[in-house]
Amino acid sequence: MAHPTPTPLLELKDICKTFNGSVSWRGRSSNGVQAVDQATLALYPGETLGLVGETGSGKSTLGRIALRLIEPSSGNVIFEGQDITHLSARLMREKRQRMQMVFQDPYGSLDPRMSVDKLVSEPLVVHNVAFAQRQEKMHAALEQVGLDPSLAHRYPHEFSGGQRQRIGIARAMVLDPAFLVLDEPVSALDVSIQAQVLNLLHEIQIRTGVSYLFIAHDLSVVRHISHRVAVMYLGRIVEIGTRDAIYNRPKHPYTVSLLSAVPIPDPVLERARKRIPLIGEIGSANNTPSGCRFHPRCPRAHEIAQQKNIAKQKLGAIEIPVVCATQDPALVGSDTEQACACHFPHETL
Repeated sequence: MAHPTPTPLLELKDICKTFNGSVSWRGRSSNGVQAVDQATLALYPGETLGLVGETGSGKSTLGRIALRLIEPSSGNVIFEGQDITHLSARLMREKRQRMQMVFQDPYGSLDPRMSVDKLVSEPLVVHNVAFAQRQEKMHAALEQVGLDPSLAHRYPHEFSGGQRQRIGIARAMVLDPAFLVLDEPVSALDVSIQAQVLNLLHEIQIRTGVSYLFIAHDLSVVRHISHRVAVMYLGRIVEIGTRDAIYNRPKHPYTVSLLSAVPIPDPVLERARKRIPLIGEIGSANNTPSGCRFHPRCPRAHEIAQQKNIAKQKLGAIEIPVVCATQDPALVGSDTEQACACHFPHETL
């Protein structure tokens, strides 16, 4: 396991991203969507930071902002000690040799008209690497991901899904980057192939020291590969900490609910454990609730309102604490140990 050093490789500071509203051909307008709201993260050399949350929580948007594929509305992206938030296209192109991305769909992310050697060599061409070095680096990248370089003349449709994802990883690693964003890299693969790809990513990290921002829905996958875990809800980081702290001692009710839905392979334990179901669906990013944005779905807030003599207010047919509905909780604690954004982090469900 990697141990954080005092100097992060990547820092995202108070990142906000609002996508502006649009006007349809019928003249109807839509409100802007705040996909990320004041998100702060640090990623250390040789570390894997898992980023989890439901669809619509802002995970992929935050990952693309880290690479400057999407411009933040506000906040700062600091990479290797340099603020790259407003770098010019020319300077950013140089930085992109050190940061790459692996996409969710191993087939859709590969041009079907290009052979594997051209696909893997493409970043080398973009960054003006000499032709003689291209062949050497391309072969080394394929060998690194467990593919025979003699297959480099083939096309993506001639490979399995797991092999295609290996090609995508080889293309990302061919420039020897320091940082990869892995956006749901195994969600489209069979379970047995998922394990192979995760083990491959782990081996590559040990050999090269590359850092991963690993975006996923599957918390069992995140537990397998991550050193630390950040949990997102409606654009906010609601809990972050070491893998063991998040999985063994979760503090935020959203984290508790997500973990309670992860199947346990032991049928006796699976039947005996308590599930904490969420109420309703994730809220809308263009109309976030006041106060704690999780409060309309929070089972902890509902229980506390029933059990404690505190100021309450009605939410439909139930009551919740006034503080949850009116005050936005700060993220309190250490991100390298455990930090949580909840008014009642020590109450159990």
